[in-house]
Amino acid sequence: MKTADLFNLKGKVALVTGGSRGLGLQIAEGLGDMGAKVAITARKADELVEAKKHLEARGIEVHTIVNDLSKFEAIPAMVDEVVKKFGTIDILVNNAGASWGAPAEQYPDEAWHKVMNLNINAMFFLSREVGRRCMIDRKSGKIINIASVAGLSGNPPDMTTIAYNTSKGAAVNFTRALATEWGKYNINVNAICPGFFPSKMASGILEKIGARVIAATPLGRIGGEEDLKGVAAFLASEASRHITGQYIAVDGGNSVT
Repeated sequence: MKTADLFNLKGKVALVTGGSRGLGLQIAEGLGDMGAKVAITARKADELVEAKKHLEARGIEVHTIVNDLSKFEAIPAMVDEVVKKFGTIDILVNNAGASWGAPAEQYPDEAWHKVMNLNINAMFFLSREVGRRCMIDRKSGKIINIASVAGLSGNPPDMTTIAYNTSKGAAVNFTRALATEWGKYNINVNAICPGFFPSKMASGILEKIGARVIAATPLGRIGGEEDLKGVAAFLASEASRHITGQYIAVDGGNSVT
């Protein structure tokens, strides 16, 4: 097989949660540009409409689903819809997430549960559903979990996001554990750990510490609109067929300083 063919996703079906904007939309673009049919989910119908227009303008076949992943009981129906539309799911990108800032000693119960339910519980329930419905029997599949460099360390100064950091650390080890279990089914499970990107979730904290982050980053910048596409396409393709249970930090080198 030629090297270029290893990255070809033509004929593959990708499900990207939280795919209507930000990092999820960027990943959907990357997978679609490499030939995949893409299903994207999000809570807001209007944002999905705009994302669909954007992706279709790039020549990507896309299906949108309004879905709140914190409602776990709706996950099987969401998977049903994708399978009905495209026949199967070859690539699952667990991207949807939430954060909440508050000092640990004042952290509200509802905030902790909201972050954990979306960032780790939904990740497990959706992976389980897609795995047993679309990947295990076929002995083929790629699961990409969007964790964070925040899951690789404690909270830096000025960030009181204990639930977010905890959930992203859990996502990294969930990736390792699931890769260990499902390797026998030829399912690759890996994680991407983005650093700071100019997303809606990160905008507030970047206003406070953005200059400091950039100064501490070897490449001297935060993430941009093209910086997750390549690594997502790589982990979704046959080019990564012998890689599983790993995480890749995409942060301009900030996590190594």
